[in-house]
This record gives sequence, structure tokens and C-alpha cells, in this order.
Amino acid sequence: MKFGGTSMAGTERIRRVARIVQRQQAAGHEVAVVVSAMAGETDRLVNFCREANPLYDPAEYDVVVASGEQVTSGLLAMHLQALGCKARSWLGWQLPVRTDDAHAKARIETIDSEALLASMAAGEIAVIPGFQGLTADNRVTTLGRGGSDTSAVAVAAAVKADRCDIYTDVDGVYTTDPRIVAKARKLKNVTFEEMLELASVGSKVLQTRSVSLAMKEGVRVQVLSSFIDDDAPPADSIPGTMIVSEDELIGELEGLEMERQLITGIAADKNDAKVTLTRIADRPGAVATIFGPLAEANINVDMIIQNVAKDKGETDVTFTVPQADLARTQALLEEQKDTIGYYRIIADSKVAKISVVGVGMRSHAGVAGTMFKALADRGINIQAISTSEIKVSVLIDEDETELAVRVLHTAYGLDAA
Repeated sequence: MKFGGTSMAGTERIRRVARIVQRQQAAGHEVAVVVSAMAGETDRLVNFCREANPLYDPAEYDVVVASGEQVTSGLLAMHLQALGCKARSWLGWQLPVRTDDAHAKARIETIDSEALLASMAAGEIAVIPGFQGLTADNRVTTLGRGGSDTSAVAVAAAVKADRCDIYTDVDGVYTTDPRIVAKARKLKNVTFEEMLELASVGSKVLQTRSVSLAMKEGVRVQVLSSFIDDDAPPADSIPGTMIVSEDELIGELEGLEMERQLITGIAADKNDAKVTLTRIADRPGAVATIFGPLAEANINVDMIIQNVAKDKGETDVTFTVPQADLARTQALLEEQKDTIGYYRIIADSKVAKISVVGVGMRSHAGVAGTMFKALADRGINIQAISTSEIKVSVLIDEDETELAVRVLHTAYGLDAA
């Protein structure tokens, strides 16, 4: 079971979490719990680091920011003990959770689960701080923002758990953001591939790294809410969304329905920026001079369009980068202007990426056509397109984001009755 920062924000919420955990143990389960720091706490600790030294040592930064989860793991263990449960905290170095030495963005390599499994078999609830680990030379590391989801999936894989329940402030994965479309429906099941695509194109329910680890290790993940009124049924009795392999899903659906929903969900992301370089020579290697330096600077390029060459053997190239990297991208391209040989840079940060995702696309034609026609009928202009096997994404004007999501949600028949 994993609880995020909003679930752990203060004594009353931690007490509520303890009751949810207690119910699972009372139902006969062996339970390990992974916790995040209290909401806002990691930001507060990061600011202390910046105030101490703007060019802080990443290893010491990890020591400071890992303390937020240490506090919540100890407090949850205390609350569980107050309810009469056997419980103890296991810090990252006590298991240990071994990571590489990339401080502030470490990756988990192994988790020693022997002592943890023995403790759980003896009826003890294990409370583990997420987000933290230990290098080979015993320095504390952190996994990067959102790393507690990854910790939870890694622990679930290490103890071969039946499933990993991630409690958050939403009660599952929806066909789109319910704040944009009131008729959005909660999905009972989503495949790992679909969740990975949704997470990468703007759905904030789960962090991408945690989904890819769950897919690699075959960990069944359930997303559900810890925010249920006291007089409502227990949160864990209201099914969330189960994220499973496509094979398991096909097995479940056999005999229930002939075909699965074609489109699973629609995501919107306003964190991209569009860059166009005009009048580049249309010759072999021209685009390599653009994207080579960006790759070396670790700037992730998403959509790319190269226009048809004009009479003078020149072409325009348009691509998107994360909005946070736009200034760096422009500076880098200005430095390389003579090498690339473009006329000018046109940048636009007022764009949004709208994506439709669904494994049903693999066996159905016309998914992209439905998208383009629905947007055209509402006068929404498409500026760029990218596709994968189970996703079609388009770039549009940021002001038309909500309209586009609502139009597509209806066009694909996702509106709840």
C-alpha cells in the first residue's frame, strides 16, 4: 500500500491512513506500506538547500530532502501501534534499498527483502519511507520527484506482492480529467502500455517511472482514493482502477464482451513549447545538426515536422520541447546558427498537446481520422501530429485545450450515460 503527500498531510489524515491499513491486515493480508512526505514538506526542504548554497552538493541535498519521508514513516508506525497493531518503520538504509549513485535522481537496483518478509510473516506491518535509497558506498540517495510511487512498485516486486495499491487524491484512472469533462468515466482496468502512454502525455495519476517498473516486473497496480468520508463505505471496498498486463486483461474480458473499448483515455498537456526553424537547406544531415546538440544537452524533443522543400531547396523544421527547456533550446540553437544554417527561430509556448490512447488502435483503422474530423468540425487547427502504436497526439492552440478534450471525449463515445 502506498500513500502520497496529501494522504499524509497532518495528524488526522495519518490516523485515517492507519485505519485503512489496519482494515487490510484484519482482512488477513500481510501488509507493507510505503509513504511520501507530508504535502509541501519536500518543497520546504528543497528551499532550505537552495538558501544554504545555490550550488549545493547533491549528496547533501539527498540527506536533507529524504528526511520528510522518515518523519511520516515513524508517525504512521506510531498511529498503527496506537490502534493495537504490531508495526515498525524500515528506513531506506535498513532494508537496504540499493540504488545507483545519481544523487537526486537515483534508480533502484536491488531491495534486500529477507528481513522485511520475516517481519511481515510474523504479523508486523512494515512502514517504509518512499523516495529514498542507499548507494554502494552507503550514502543516502533520493529517486527524484514522484519517486515514492517507484519505491512502492519496487517493494511490491521485491516481496512478490499480490498487488500494489496506490492511494491518492483521485479514486482511479478516468477516461479524461473529470474537471474538464463532467461525463468522464472511471475505468475498471487499464493496461500497463496505456497507462505508460497516458502518464507520458499529461495524466498526473501515476509517475511514468513507476508504471514502466510495474510493467517490467509484472506488478499489478491498483489506483484508489484515501479521501472517502467517514460515513461512506471504506475506501478499499470501493474498487479503483487496476493496471495490469494486456494478457491478463484479455483473459478477464473473454466471455464478458466481444471487443474492448477502442479508446481508453484522452490526456491534455500544456507543458510543451513549439519551435520552428525556417529556411534550412534541404540536404542530408541538416536535421542532425539541429537535434544532435539538443540531445547532448539532454533536451527531450517530442513532435517533429519537416515541411516539403521549397523551390530554393530550403525547408522549415518544427518540433516541440518541454516548456521548461525552451530558453535553453533557443540559446543553444542561436549558438549553432552558422552550423545549422537557418534563417530565424519562431518559438510558441502557448500550445497544448492532446492525445488519445488505447490498445484497441492496434486492430482498428480510422482512429486518427475520427480525431482530425472532430477537431476540424469545431474549427480547431492542428499544428503538429505524432503517433505511436497505441497513441495519436496533436498540437493545438492552448486556449482550445478544454474544448478539444470535450469534443474528442464525445467523438469516441466515452461520455458516461
